[in-house]
Amino acid sequence: MTVTPQPRHTSQSPPAALQQVAGLLEGEAVGRIVAASTDLSLVIDADGVIRDATVGADLKAETVAGWLGRRWIDTVTVESRPKVNALLRDARAEGITRWRQVNHPCPDGIDLPIRYASIRPAGDGPILVLGRDMRAVAALQRRLMETQQALERDYDRLRAAETRYRLLFQISGEPVLVVDAGTRRVAEVNPAAARLLGRPARRITGQDAVDLFDASSTRALEAQFAALRATGQAGAIRASLPHERGEVTVSASLFRGEGGASALLQLAADPAATAAGPDQEAPTAAVLAAMPEGFVVTDPSRRVLMANAAFLELAQLATEGQARGRTLDHWLGRDEMEAQALFATLVDHGAVRRFATVIRGAYGGLEDVEVAAVSVAGPRPCLGFAIRSGPRRIAEGRSASAIGRGLPRSVEQMTELVGRVSMKTLVRETTDLIEKLCIEAALRITRDNRASAAEMLGLSRQGLYAKMRRYGVGDLDGPADDA
Repeated sequence: MTVTPQPRHTSQSPPAALQQVAGLLEGEAVGRIVAASTDLSLVIDADGVIRDATVGADLKAETVAGWLGRRWIDTVTVESRPKVNALLRDARAEGITRWRQVNHPCPDGIDLPIRYASIRPAGDGPILVLGRDMRAVAALQRRLMETQQALERDYDRLRAAETRYRLLFQISGEPVLVVDAGTRRVAEVNPAAARLLGRPARRITGQDAVDLFDASSTRALEAQFAALRATGQAGAIRASLPHERGEVTVSASLFRGEGGASALLQLAADPAATAAGPDQEAPTAAVLAAMPEGFVVTDPSRRVLMANAAFLELAQLATEGQARGRTLDHWLGRDEMEAQALFATLVDHGAVRRFATVIRGAYGGLEDVEVAAVSVAGPRPCLGFAIRSGPRRIAEGRSASAIGRGLPRSVEQMTELVGRVSMKTLVRETTDLIEKLCIEAALRITRDNRASAAEMLGLSRQGLYAKMRRYGVGDLDGPADDA
């Protein structure tokens, strides 16, 4: 079955029925129809001069009256003149031109936007220009632009407010958690809260807030959240932190944002001790601050809580704020393994005495020191380090004896072998010397603790023993201190 498509009528070719009706209309009737169907119609002669104009109800007649007898192109703005030329050039009897928006300057300073199309009814006759008033559309466009600009300004203000909030949230010394009130999941955590809880911030985010505390406080925290959801208010409670990190006071406040309710949890560590502390602890703090030897207090993760002026001088720091919050590893030890050996011994035995190491200054300075350290348990566990500068003459004498006893003499002996033995043999002998020196240094740092020395060197305990026998290092027949 074949379907014959029906002809479609466009504005360029009116239907036959309309053509028949148009043929029966008189000139006056056609004028009334044109006036009723458009907001403005102009009759333009062959020279482009406006000879007649018909104005709709929404336009003022006096606005158009001044255009009569003038060239149409002289009544529009500069940027609209190419459009007027195109409308006059393209006008023909076969069909109407495409619509173009033209702006007319007005005495009140606001341009009059008109959307025009043209047609030449007779081949050499005048041109009929049909216009539609676009002021309503222009007003909507202006309102849209003003609304967009207002939204941009509001967005800038919100972004500035969020930046201020983020900055205050991060630098605040008060531990704060932002928790979803429905699911109790932590949405945000500031650095102070992460330090108090003893976990990295990324491991706290997404966790159930109740799970961040000791199991003995679960019921009290659940009751606090239930009261917060039911009434919007909840009293402060005391909760215990896990791993014997002490107790805190938890205060909760409810607020709404982003279509949901959230809770702001404020954690205050032992406020009673804080209130009673200044009178009792001030003399102790003053004594520690004035000590001529370095003194540092850290949390169990070795982040500095307090440092006196003597330590700041050793570390080449200007203020205590430059040290607070950073790990002691930044300044202590010749290398990472030496610092790890100190901390491992402190964890195993609870105290360290006369640990010889160095302090690395912020500007590259090295200072030989002896460290005494202690681990303090309790509600707020911490680590204390007393750092004493080593006598320079002793350090220099020890370095000279070590240099004279070890490396330079062996290097001198090996350079004397150049030309007498092959390079392969010489490299093997050099490797053996370096291995021996490393084993001796590891045993000296770990106080002959062979298990720690093997871990420091990246060897198994059996591998360390084999190398000690090979190089004749240590007393393998005596009791091994591997605890």
